[in-house]
Amino acid sequence: MELKKTLRWFGEKDPISLAQIAQTGAKGVVTALHHIPNGEVWTVEEILKTKTNIESYGLTWDVVESLPVSEAIKKGKPTRDAIIKNYKESVKNLGKCGITTICYNFMPVLDWARTSLSYTLPNGTEAMYYQADLFAAFDIYILNRPQALKDYTEAQIAGAEAIYKTLSKKEIQDIAYNIIVVTQAFIDGAVGEDEKEPVKLFLALLAEYDGIDKAKLREHFAYFLNEVIPTAEEYGVNLAVHPDDPPFPLLGLPRIMSIPEDFEWLTKACPSLNNGITFCTGSLGARKDNNLPSIFEKFADRVHFLHLRSTKILDNGDFYETEHLDESVNLAAVMKEIIQEQIRRKASGRQDYNIPIRPDHGHKMLDDFNRKSNPGYPLIGRLKGLAELAGLETGMRYLMGND
Repeated sequence: MELKKTLRWFGEKDPISLAQIAQTGAKGVVTALHHIPNGEVWTVEEILKTKTNIESYGLTWDVVESLPVSEAIKKGKPTRDAIIKNYKESVKNLGKCGITTICYNFMPVLDWARTSLSYTLPNGTEAMYYQADLFAAFDIYILNRPQALKDYTEAQIAGAEAIYKTLSKKEIQDIAYNIIVVTQAFIDGAVGEDEKEPVKLFLALLAEYDGIDKAKLREHFAYFLNEVIPTAEEYGVNLAVHPDDPPFPLLGLPRIMSIPEDFEWLTKACPSLNNGITFCTGSLGARKDNNLPSIFEKFADRVHFLHLRSTKILDNGDFYETEHLDESVNLAAVMKEIIQEQIRRKASGRQDYNIPIRPDHGHKMLDDFNRKSNPGYPLIGRLKGLAELAGLETGMRYLMGND
Protein backbone atom coordinates (compact mmCIF):
# COMPACT_ATOMS: atom_id res chain seq x y z
CA MET A 1 0.00 0.00 0.00
CA GLU A 2 1.35 3.42 -0.97
CA LEU A 3 0.19 6.85 -2.00
CA LYS A 4 -0.37 7.31 -5.74
CA LYS A 5 2.64 9.30 -7.04
CA THR A 6 1.73 11.87 -9.71
CA LEU A 7 3.10 14.88 -11.54
CA ARG A 8 1.16 17.74 -13.08
CA TRP A 9 1.07 18.01 -16.87
CA PHE A 10 -0.37 20.99 -18.72
CA GLY A 11 -1.34 19.24 -21.91
CA GLU A 12 0.23 19.26 -25.35
CA LYS A 13 1.59 22.80 -24.91
CA ASP A 14 3.49 21.82 -21.75
CA PRO A 15 7.27 21.98 -22.37
CA ILE A 16 7.53 18.89 -20.14
CA SER A 17 6.31 15.84 -22.06
CA LEU A 18 4.46 12.73 -20.95
CA ALA A 19 7.46 10.69 -22.10
CA GLN A 20 9.63 12.61 -19.62
CA ILE A 21 7.09 12.30 -16.80
CA ALA A 22 7.00 8.54 -17.35
CA GLN A 23 10.70 8.41 -16.44
CA THR A 24 10.39 10.26 -13.11
CA GLY A 25 8.86 7.51 -10.98
CA ALA A 26 5.40 9.06 -11.19
CA LYS A 27 2.67 6.53 -11.90
CA GLY A 28 -0.06 9.01 -12.68
CA VAL A 29 -0.76 12.41 -14.17
CA VAL A 30 -2.66 15.43 -12.91
CA THR A 31 -4.01 17.51 -15.79
CA ALA A 32 -6.97 19.30 -17.34
CA LEU A 33 -8.50 19.98 -20.74
CA HIS A 34 -6.76 23.33 -21.05
CA HIS A 35 -7.92 23.79 -24.64
CA ILE A 36 -11.59 24.00 -23.61
CA PRO A 37 -12.69 27.52 -22.58
CA ASN A 38 -13.83 28.01 -18.99
CA GLY A 39 -17.52 27.34 -18.55
CA GLU A 40 -17.92 24.99 -21.52
CA VAL A 41 -18.71 21.28 -21.21
CA TRP A 42 -15.96 18.68 -21.16
CA THR A 43 -17.38 16.01 -23.44
CA VAL A 44 -16.71 12.29 -23.04
CA GLU A 45 -14.97 12.34 -26.40
CA GLU A 46 -12.49 15.05 -25.36
CA ILE A 47 -11.89 13.49 -21.96
CA LEU A 48 -11.12 10.11 -23.51
CA LYS A 49 -8.71 11.62 -26.04
CA THR A 50 -6.53 12.95 -23.22
CA LYS A 51 -7.01 9.85 -21.06
CA THR A 52 -5.98 7.54 -23.90
CA ASN A 53 -2.94 9.67 -24.68
CA ILE A 54 -1.81 9.55 -21.05
CA GLU A 55 -2.33 5.80 -20.83
CA SER A 56 -0.25 5.24 -23.98
CA TYR A 57 2.78 6.22 -21.87
CA GLY A 58 1.98 3.70 -19.14
CA LEU A 59 0.50 6.40 -16.89
CA THR A 60 -2.99 7.00 -15.49
CA TRP A 61 -5.03 10.21 -15.31
CA ASP A 62 -5.73 10.40 -11.58
CA VAL A 63 -6.76 13.98 -10.87
CA VAL A 64 -8.29 16.84 -12.83
CA GLU A 65 -6.45 20.04 -11.94
CA SER A 66 -8.46 21.90 -12.54
CA LEU A 67 -12.04 22.15 -13.73
CA PRO A 68 -12.17 25.93 -13.34
CA VAL A 69 -15.00 27.66 -11.50
CA SER A 70 -16.14 30.62 -13.58
CA GLU A 71 -15.87 34.12 -12.17
CA ALA A 72 -19.61 34.47 -12.81
CA ILE A 73 -20.20 31.72 -10.24
CA LYS A 74 -17.89 33.35 -7.71
CA LYS A 75 -19.62 36.68 -8.18
CA GLY A 76 -23.12 35.19 -8.10
CA LYS A 77 -24.07 36.57 -11.51
CA PRO A 78 -27.42 35.70 -13.14
CA THR A 79 -25.54 33.64 -15.73
CA ARG A 80 -24.16 31.26 -13.09
CA ASP A 81 -26.95 28.68 -13.35
CA ALA A 82 -26.22 27.97 -17.01
CA ILE A 83 -22.50 27.69 -16.26
CA ILE A 84 -23.14 25.43 -13.26
CA LYS A 85 -25.27 23.23 -15.50
CA ASN A 86 -22.26 22.82 -17.80
CA TYR A 87 -20.02 22.17 -14.80
CA LYS A 88 -22.30 19.36 -13.63
CA GLU A 89 -22.27 17.86 -17.11
CA SER A 90 -18.46 17.89 -17.08
CA VAL A 91 -18.42 16.24 -13.64
CA LYS A 92 -20.80 13.57 -14.92
CA ASN A 93 -18.66 12.91 -17.99
CA LEU A 94 -15.47 12.67 -15.96
CA GLY A 95 -17.12 10.14 -13.65
CA LYS A 96 -18.28 8.11 -16.65
CA CYS A 97 -14.67 8.03 -17.86
CA GLY A 98 -13.36 6.81 -14.51
CA ILE A 99 -11.69 10.08 -13.46
CA THR A 100 -12.99 10.63 -9.97
CA THR A 101 -10.99 13.44 -8.34
CA ILE A 102 -11.35 17.10 -9.29
CA CYS A 103 -9.11 19.77 -7.79
CA TYR A 104 -10.40 23.34 -8.14
CA ASN A 105 -10.29 26.63 -6.26
CA PHE A 106 -12.63 29.45 -5.31
CA MET A 107 -10.11 32.31 -5.34
CA PRO A 108 -11.35 35.52 -6.97
CA VAL A 109 -9.44 36.83 -10.04
CA LEU A 110 -5.99 35.46 -9.10
CA ASP A 111 -5.31 31.74 -8.64
CA TRP A 112 -2.06 32.49 -6.84
CA ALA A 113 0.39 35.34 -6.34
CA ARG A 114 4.16 35.73 -6.21
CA THR A 115 6.41 38.73 -6.81
CA SER A 116 9.33 36.71 -8.22
CA LEU A 117 9.35 33.47 -10.17
CA SER A 118 13.14 33.16 -10.17
CA TYR A 119 14.49 33.98 -6.71
CA THR A 120 18.04 32.63 -6.50
CA LEU A 121 18.81 30.55 -3.43
CA PRO A 122 22.34 30.23 -1.96
CA ASN A 123 22.91 26.90 -3.77
CA GLY A 124 22.14 28.45 -7.17
CA THR A 125 18.68 26.97 -7.64
CA GLU A 126 15.68 29.21 -8.29
CA ALA A 127 12.43 29.35 -6.34
CA MET A 128 9.24 31.39 -6.33
CA TYR A 129 9.12 34.23 -3.80
CA TYR A 130 6.50 36.53 -2.29
CA GLN A 131 7.95 39.86 -1.16
CA ALA A 132 5.36 41.57 1.01
CA ASP A 133 6.58 45.17 0.60
CA LEU A 134 6.94 44.74 -3.16
CA PHE A 135 3.43 43.34 -3.47
CA ALA A 136 2.11 46.27 -1.45
CA ALA A 137 4.02 48.65 -3.75
CA PHE A 138 2.40 46.94 -6.74
CA ASP A 139 -1.04 47.32 -5.19
CA ILE A 140 -0.70 50.92 -3.97
CA TYR A 141 1.60 52.61 -6.48
CA ILE A 142 1.54 50.51 -9.67
CA LEU A 143 -2.10 49.44 -9.77
CA ASN A 144 -3.21 52.55 -7.89
CA ARG A 145 -6.10 50.45 -6.66
CA PRO A 146 -8.80 52.59 -5.05
CA GLN A 147 -8.96 52.10 -1.28
CA ALA A 148 -5.69 50.15 -1.28
CA LEU A 149 -4.16 52.25 1.50
CA LYS A 150 -6.78 51.15 4.01
CA ASP A 151 -5.63 47.53 3.67
CA TYR A 152 -2.12 48.22 4.98
CA THR A 153 -0.52 49.44 8.19
CA GLU A 154 1.56 52.61 8.27
CA ALA A 155 4.71 50.49 8.43
CA GLN A 156 3.64 48.46 5.39
CA ILE A 157 2.83 51.62 3.43
CA ALA A 158 6.22 53.09 4.32
CA GLY A 159 7.95 49.88 3.21
CA ALA A 160 6.00 49.85 -0.04
CA GLU A 161 6.84 53.48 -0.77
CA ALA A 162 10.52 52.93 -0.05
CA ILE A 163 10.80 49.98 -2.41
CA TYR A 164 8.70 51.66 -5.11
CA LYS A 165 11.09 54.61 -5.21
CA THR A 166 13.95 52.25 -6.11
CA LEU A 167 12.18 50.71 -9.12
CA SER A 168 13.01 51.63 -12.70
CA LYS A 169 10.27 52.02 -15.30
CA LYS A 170 11.14 48.62 -16.76
CA GLU A 171 11.08 46.98 -13.32
CA ILE A 172 7.62 48.43 -12.71
CA GLN A 173 6.39 47.04 -16.02
CA ASP A 174 7.98 43.66 -15.33
CA ILE A 175 6.45 43.37 -11.86
CA ALA A 176 2.98 44.21 -13.16
CA TYR A 177 3.30 41.77 -16.06
CA ASN A 178 4.67 39.07 -13.75
CA ILE A 179 1.88 39.29 -11.16
CA ILE A 180 -1.03 39.89 -13.55
CA VAL A 181 -0.10 37.76 -16.55
CA VAL A 182 2.88 35.39 -16.20
CA THR A 183 1.71 33.62 -13.05
CA GLN A 184 -1.74 33.03 -14.54
CA ALA A 185 -1.54 32.74 -18.32
CA PHE A 186 -0.54 29.07 -18.44
CA ILE A 187 -3.55 28.09 -16.32
CA ASP A 188 -6.20 29.94 -18.30
CA GLY A 189 -5.82 33.22 -16.43
CA ALA A 190 -8.27 36.08 -16.77
CA VAL A 191 -5.67 38.33 -18.46
CA GLY A 192 -4.05 36.87 -21.58
CA GLU A 193 -0.43 37.18 -22.63
CA ASP A 194 -1.35 39.40 -25.58
CA GLU A 195 -3.32 41.92 -23.50
CA LYS A 196 -2.19 45.46 -24.38
CA GLU A 197 -3.32 47.12 -21.13
CA PRO A 198 -3.13 44.44 -18.42
CA VAL A 199 -3.20 46.89 -15.51
CA LYS A 200 -6.37 48.57 -16.75
CA LEU A 201 -8.13 45.25 -17.34
CA PHE A 202 -6.93 43.86 -14.01
CA LEU A 203 -8.32 46.86 -12.12
CA ALA A 204 -11.66 46.37 -13.86
CA LEU A 205 -11.72 42.70 -12.82
CA LEU A 206 -10.97 43.63 -9.22
CA ALA A 207 -13.68 46.30 -9.23
CA GLU A 208 -16.28 43.65 -10.08
CA TYR A 209 -15.80 42.30 -6.54
CA ASP A 210 -16.74 45.59 -4.89
CA GLY A 211 -19.40 44.71 -2.32
CA ILE A 212 -18.47 41.02 -2.22
CA ASP A 213 -17.00 40.34 1.22
CA LYS A 214 -16.07 37.02 2.82
CA ALA A 215 -19.66 36.28 3.86
CA LYS A 216 -21.02 36.98 0.39
CA LEU A 217 -18.30 34.91 -1.33
CA ARG A 218 -19.08 32.06 1.05
CA GLU A 219 -22.73 32.36 0.11
CA HIS A 220 -21.84 32.02 -3.58
CA PHE A 221 -19.53 29.09 -2.82
CA ALA A 222 -22.22 27.25 -0.84
CA TYR A 223 -24.67 27.75 -3.71
CA PHE A 224 -22.16 26.21 -6.14
CA LEU A 225 -21.42 23.26 -3.85
CA ASN A 226 -25.03 22.37 -3.18
CA GLU A 227 -25.78 22.47 -6.89
CA VAL A 228 -22.79 20.39 -8.00
CA ILE A 229 -22.10 17.89 -5.20
CA PRO A 230 -25.28 15.82 -5.77
CA THR A 231 -24.05 15.17 -9.33
CA ALA A 232 -20.60 14.31 -7.96
CA GLU A 233 -22.18 11.82 -5.55
CA GLU A 234 -24.23 10.21 -8.32
CA TYR A 235 -21.21 9.63 -10.54
CA GLY A 236 -18.66 8.77 -7.84
CA VAL A 237 -16.59 11.94 -8.17
CA ASN A 238 -14.82 13.75 -5.34
CA LEU A 239 -14.37 17.53 -5.52
CA ALA A 240 -11.31 18.83 -3.66
CA VAL A 241 -11.03 22.58 -3.12
CA HIS A 242 -7.52 24.00 -3.09
CA PRO A 243 -6.59 26.41 -0.26
CA ASP A 244 -6.05 30.08 -0.99
CA ASP A 245 -2.53 30.87 -2.17
CA PRO A 246 -1.35 32.79 -0.26
CA PRO A 247 -3.80 32.18 2.60
CA PHE A 248 -4.57 35.79 3.44
CA PRO A 249 -6.49 38.65 1.75
CA LEU A 250 -4.92 40.33 -1.28
CA LEU A 251 -5.92 43.34 -3.38
CA GLY A 252 -9.08 43.90 -1.38
CA LEU A 253 -10.36 40.44 -2.35
CA PRO A 254 -11.84 38.09 0.27
CA ARG A 255 -10.24 34.75 1.10
CA ILE A 256 -12.41 31.86 2.27
CA MET A 257 -10.13 28.77 2.26
CA SER A 258 -7.14 29.82 4.38
CA ILE A 259 -7.50 28.65 7.98
CA PRO A 260 -9.12 25.75 9.92
CA GLU A 261 -12.29 27.76 10.55
CA ASP A 262 -12.77 28.03 6.78
CA PHE A 263 -12.63 24.26 6.35
CA GLU A 264 -15.02 23.85 9.27
CA TRP A 265 -17.42 26.12 7.41
CA LEU A 266 -16.94 24.02 4.25
CA THR A 267 -18.01 20.82 6.02
CA LYS A 268 -21.17 22.48 7.32
CA ALA A 269 -22.09 24.27 4.09
CA CYS A 270 -22.22 20.91 2.30
CA PRO A 271 -21.60 17.90 4.59
CA SER A 272 -21.11 15.27 1.86
CA LEU A 273 -17.67 13.66 1.83
CA ASN A 274 -17.64 14.22 -1.92
CA ASN A 275 -17.18 17.87 -0.93
CA GLY A 276 -13.51 17.58 -0.07
CA ILE A 277 -10.14 19.24 0.19
CA THR A 278 -6.86 19.37 -1.69
CA PHE A 279 -4.45 19.45 1.24
CA CYS A 280 -1.69 21.81 0.10
CA THR A 281 1.04 22.25 2.69
CA GLY A 282 2.72 24.89 0.54
CA SER A 283 -0.28 27.21 0.57
CA LEU A 284 -1.45 26.55 4.12
CA GLY A 285 2.15 26.69 5.31
CA ALA A 286 2.45 30.35 4.29
CA ARG A 287 0.72 31.24 7.57
CA LYS A 288 2.62 30.64 10.82
CA ASP A 289 -0.62 30.08 12.73
CA ASN A 290 -1.64 27.11 10.56
CA ASN A 291 -0.71 23.87 12.33
CA LEU A 292 -0.59 21.53 9.35
CA PRO A 293 -0.63 18.10 11.08
CA SER A 294 -3.54 19.28 13.25
CA ILE A 295 -5.49 20.61 10.26
CA PHE A 296 -4.98 17.39 8.34
CA GLU A 297 -6.06 15.26 11.30
CA LYS A 298 -9.24 17.27 11.80
CA PHE A 299 -10.35 17.10 8.16
CA ALA A 300 -8.59 13.89 7.09
CA ASP A 301 -11.73 12.04 6.01
CA ARG A 302 -12.38 14.51 3.20
CA VAL A 303 -8.82 14.98 1.89
CA HIS A 304 -8.90 13.67 -1.68
CA PHE A 305 -5.63 15.04 -3.08
CA LEU A 306 -2.23 15.99 -1.66
CA HIS A 307 0.13 18.84 -2.62
CA LEU A 308 3.24 18.62 -0.45
CA ARG A 309 6.16 21.05 -0.10
CA SER A 310 7.59 23.46 2.47
CA THR A 311 7.27 27.24 2.68
CA LYS A 312 9.83 29.39 4.50
CA ILE A 313 8.25 32.44 6.16
CA LEU A 314 10.50 35.37 7.04
CA ASP A 315 9.95 37.77 9.93
CA ASN A 316 9.05 40.65 7.57
CA GLY A 317 6.13 38.73 6.01
CA ASP A 318 8.01 37.51 2.95
CA PHE A 319 7.92 33.81 2.10
CA TYR A 320 9.50 31.56 -0.48
CA GLU A 321 9.18 27.98 -1.62
CA THR A 322 12.04 26.17 0.05
CA GLU A 323 13.21 22.53 -0.16
CA HIS A 324 10.32 20.08 -0.06
CA LEU A 325 11.52 18.59 3.24
CA ASP A 326 12.75 21.82 4.82
CA GLU A 327 12.13 21.88 8.57
CA SER A 328 9.98 25.02 8.24
CA VAL A 329 7.06 22.64 7.63
CA ASN A 330 6.90 19.38 9.57
CA LEU A 331 6.14 17.17 6.60
CA ALA A 332 7.17 14.06 8.54
CA ALA A 333 4.29 14.66 10.98
CA VAL A 334 1.95 15.39 8.07
CA MET A 335 3.01 12.20 6.31
CA LYS A 336 2.35 10.19 9.46
CA GLU A 337 -1.19 11.59 9.61
CA ILE A 338 -1.70 10.81 5.92
CA ILE A 339 -0.62 7.18 6.34
CA GLN A 340 -2.83 6.76 9.42
CA GLU A 341 -5.80 8.10 7.44
CA GLN A 342 -5.00 5.74 4.59
CA ILE A 343 -5.00 2.79 6.99
CA ARG A 344 -8.33 3.91 8.47
CA ARG A 345 -9.92 4.21 5.05
CA LYS A 346 -8.82 0.79 3.90
CA ALA A 347 -9.95 -0.83 7.16
CA SER A 348 -13.39 0.81 6.87
CA GLY A 349 -13.84 -0.36 3.29
CA ARG A 350 -13.39 3.02 1.58
CA GLN A 351 -12.09 2.60 -1.97
CA ASP A 352 -10.29 5.96 -2.06
CA TYR A 353 -7.47 5.04 0.32
CA ASN A 354 -4.74 5.35 -2.32
CA ILE A 355 -4.72 9.18 -2.13
CA PRO A 356 -3.00 10.86 -5.11
CA ILE A 357 0.03 12.92 -4.14
CA ARG A 358 2.24 15.26 -6.11
CA PRO A 359 5.23 17.45 -5.26
CA ASP A 360 3.87 20.97 -5.32
CA HIS A 361 6.14 23.10 -7.47
CA GLY A 362 9.89 22.61 -7.49
CA HIS A 363 13.14 24.51 -7.67
CA LYS A 364 14.70 25.18 -11.04
CA MET A 365 18.02 23.33 -10.95
CA LEU A 366 20.67 21.57 -13.03
CA ASP A 367 19.39 20.89 -16.57
CA ASP A 368 16.15 22.78 -15.84
CA PHE A 369 18.05 25.93 -16.81
CA ASN A 370 18.43 24.54 -20.34
CA ARG A 371 14.74 23.90 -20.99
CA LYS A 372 11.51 25.83 -20.80
CA SER A 373 8.89 25.08 -18.16
CA ASN A 374 5.84 26.71 -16.62
CA PRO A 375 6.43 28.75 -13.44
CA GLY A 376 6.99 26.39 -10.53
CA TYR A 377 6.97 23.28 -12.72
CA PRO A 378 10.54 22.44 -13.82
CA LEU A 379 11.26 18.80 -14.56
CA ILE A 380 14.36 18.07 -12.43
CA GLY A 381 13.23 20.15 -9.46
CA ARG A 382 9.92 18.30 -9.27
CA LEU A 383 11.61 14.93 -9.80
CA LYS A 384 13.77 15.72 -6.75
CA GLY A 385 10.69 16.64 -4.74
CA LEU A 386 8.88 13.48 -5.83
CA ALA A 387 11.84 11.31 -4.81
CA GLU A 388 12.10 13.05 -1.43
CA LEU A 389 8.41 12.57 -0.70
CA ALA A 390 8.56 8.92 -1.77
CA GLY A 391 11.54 8.39 0.55
CA LEU A 392 9.75 10.13 3.42
CA GLU A 393 6.70 7.95 2.93
CA THR A 394 8.74 4.75 2.79
CA GLY A 395 10.68 5.63 5.94
CA MET A 396 7.56 6.64 7.85
CA ARG A 397 5.78 3.42 6.88
CA TYR A 398 8.77 1.44 8.17
CA LEU A 399 8.76 3.30 11.50
CA MET A 400 5.00 2.77 11.82
CA GLY A 401 5.27 -0.92 10.97
CA ASN A 402 3.22 -0.36 7.82
CA ASP A 403 5.85 -1.22 5.22
